[in-house]
Amino acid sequence: MRAEGAFFLGAEADPVFEVREMEFGEIGPHEVLVEVRACGVCGTDVHIYHGEKGSADVTPPVVLGHEFSGRVVEVGSEVEVVAPGDHVTLDPNMYCGRCRPCRMGRKQCCEHLFALGVNVNGGFAEYALCPDTQCYPVSKDVGFEAAAMAEPLACAIHGIDQANIREGENVLVIGGGTLGQMMCQLAQAAGASTVILSEPVKLRREVGLALGADAVIDPIHEDLVAEVAEICGAPGADVVIECVGNPRVARQAIDAAGPCGRVVLFSVPAVDATLELPLFDVYAKELTIAGSRINPDTHQRAVNLLDAGLVDVTKLITHRFGIDELEQAILTQQGSDSIKVIVTP
Repeated sequence: MRAEGAFFLGAEADPVFEVREMEFGEIGPHEVLVEVRACGVCGTDVHIYHGEKGSADVTPPVVLGHEFSGRVVEVGSEVEVVAPGDHVTLDPNMYCGRCRPCRMGRKQCCEHLFALGVNVNGGFAEYALCPDTQCYPVSKDVGFEAAAMAEPLACAIHGIDQANIREGENVLVIGGGTLGQMMCQLAQAAGASTVILSEPVKLRREVGLALGADAVIDPIHEDLVAEVAEICGAPGADVVIECVGNPRVARQAIDAAGPCGRVVLFSVPAVDATLELPLFDVYAKELTIAGSRINPDTHQRAVNLLDAGLVDVTKLITHRFGIDELEQAILTQQGSDSIKVIVTP
């Protein structure tokens, strides 16, 4: 079978992407051929486009796109989890199961992590060949675009797990992109009494309020720390989740955390990004600072939330492009007038 895919040729290549014909031969016993119906553009795709490191090494030419959903068209002889006609969402991340982190139950730090749409062909194509272990059936009541959001939602769930929110706590989310908007909804579901979104772009603040944030702050024109203290009626937030990815905002997160606060640095920063840490503040406030990496064992939970309609992801989709417009899709995703860009092969 033949199909088309948008191949990444390298950040220095001209063009960076080229639509090429793909050929799919005989399917292996544990493989699934998926007709891709929607694929989200992620910050990782933006990093790769600019020649930066993804979650795993990228070796062009390769079809990027790791946030995707579609319809099963063919399965291998030993596949039992899905059948032709099923709607599926894909967990792109695969682990060796043999290295020390994997054997210690920390697969997100796998020393041999590899992923669909990062270092093997992914979802910016008409069809994708996927291991059956990565296929998750999703209700046909969930649209394909919403189903493609399961992967970022799964990552957000892991971040919320890292935050360990307790009922009645105040939560500040910094950054109103796709993940920040998801974090606000998940924080509410976790029992937060007040959820505050800090975001300089008016559109994203409006979407945050529409999706249930209790308050929004424009950090460009307002004093973030003072506003958080006033809204919370406390010296700072109990939990701060940073979803932007630069040192200045990471420092804001630490400054806005209250006594015994927990700070999750969720975003993917530049490889060489550093932060001058206020050590006395960490001591005096007894802060806990955590990172969050990908989605270990949370993809099914994301599918469950989408199936149940408990997280609204449709309001986050602002732009749509075809696979022959992939470069424009990535440039749009990194702009401030977008939240989530979807590619529809």
